Amino acid sequence: MSNHRSLSDYHSVRQLAIRSLFEMFEQFSEGTVIVDREARIVWINQRYARRFGLESAEQAVGRPVEQVIPGSLMREVVSSGRPMLLDILDMAKDPLVVMRVPIHNDVGELIGGIGFALFDELRTLSPLLTRYQRMQAELASTRSLLQVRQAKYSFAHFIGTSPASLEVKRRGRRGAASEAPVLLLGETGTGKELLAHAIHAASLRADKPFVSINAAAIPETLLEAEFFGTAPGAFTGADRKGRAGKLQIAKGGTLFLDEIGDMPLALQSKLLRVLQEKEFEPVGSNEVIRSDIRLIAATSIDLNAAIREGRFRADLYYRINVLPIEIPPLRQRLEDLPALCEAILDGLRDDHQTLYEMDVNCLELLTQHAWPGNVRELRNLLERTALLGDRPQIDKAALHSALGALQPLPAVPGTPSISLAADQDFYAARAAFERQLIQSVLTEQAGNVDAAAQRLGLGRSTLYKKMATLGLSS
Repeated sequence: MSNHRSLSDYHSVRQLAIRSLFEMFEQFSEGTVIVDREARIVWINQRYARRFGLESAEQAVGRPVEQVIPGSLMREVVSSGRPMLLDILDMAKDPLVVMRVPIHNDVGELIGGIGFALFDELRTLSPLLTRYQRMQAELASTRSLLQVRQAKYSFAHFIGTSPASLEVKRRGRRGAASEAPVLLLGETGTGKELLAHAIHAASLRADKPFVSINAAAIPETLLEAEFFGTAPGAFTGADRKGRAGKLQIAKGGTLFLDEIGDMPLALQSKLLRVLQEKEFEPVGSNEVIRSDIRLIAATSIDLNAAIREGRFRADLYYRINVLPIEIPPLRQRLEDLPALCEAILDGLRDDHQTLYEMDVNCLELLTQHAWPGNVRELRNLLERTALLGDRPQIDKAALHSALGALQPLPAVPGTPSISLAADQDFYAARAAFERQLIQSVLTEQAGNVDAAAQRLGLGRSTLYKKMATLGLSS
């Protein structure tokens, strides 16, 4: 008997509590509105109606809630059945802090929703809003910093379908799948930094920072601090708060060390310790910091010659030369010129708002130049030609004028000259030339396929495939 009475009491107390809660919110809030299942207003108190320009609350009944309260999200509440316990409703004068909850009947069916405008002075929420704004500012700053430190290029930006270019991209993808150091070798302007970006973008560290440092561009006295960072007040003129180095900034990501061949010997030994021990100390500090970086190094000099001359440590060379990728100069992949020119001219359109096109005769000129500056020189030439010209069509004469004197391609010793026979087209002539060139270099290298591949700037497997296609043997 007492159980039945307690259940009855529970039900009545619950109903009284709900009624009291509603009356309290309705009395002390800035306004209250109730909508049905279709988000039509079934009741609104007089204060709220007048706030939205109505003379009486009855004028709002039956109308869609958005017609009376612009920007209201009551329809979303009655559609989803989920409450919005704290939100800000923008108003012409002062914003309102509002709460919206769904209404269910006794069997749990959603039948409408109720909204309260709690107050219109956001100063009440000042501590909460201040903390929220500070967190948002810190998040935006972190996102901005990470965006700056992310890779800018992918393998798609390394333009070229020649065997040499495909071999570079194949090795680059192998490097992206590994955590081992990568050593990029090649002349200036061949795209070493672009490839470093692409390797990072395709790796498991792609969402972490990509940090680059050029050993040749920073004075030797500042390079160590730039690399390892400094402790507070480490030396005269140092930041009193200390400064993070590139190793710390790149934590969890990739450090691209460009022109590593120009790094001072003293710093080379410290870099070797970082790679072996996975730790370092900022300048002027005894604190040991754990290092978690993936190293990609690049150089345009002959490191073996630098080792013989005592300018580069042999032990560091062996440590970074785990996966070497040699990027061939442009003169060794001239068949990539059409694709490269098209991509560069497309980029100029974005910069100059002009669609540039190149005559077919221009390629004949471009294939006669040795390109000592490689792809960078080609890009500069096309942009200079476009700027000096007065029309979007680039012809051979304008290109020759912008290029100046041609630097002839170096001759391969023992390579026979070849001309187009009467019954040959371009593809037949190219196949004949490749056959004679490869055979000549194989003869020069005494049948050593590895040496011939290196001489031709091809991968070993690529050379074997070409030999099979052309019917050649070593």
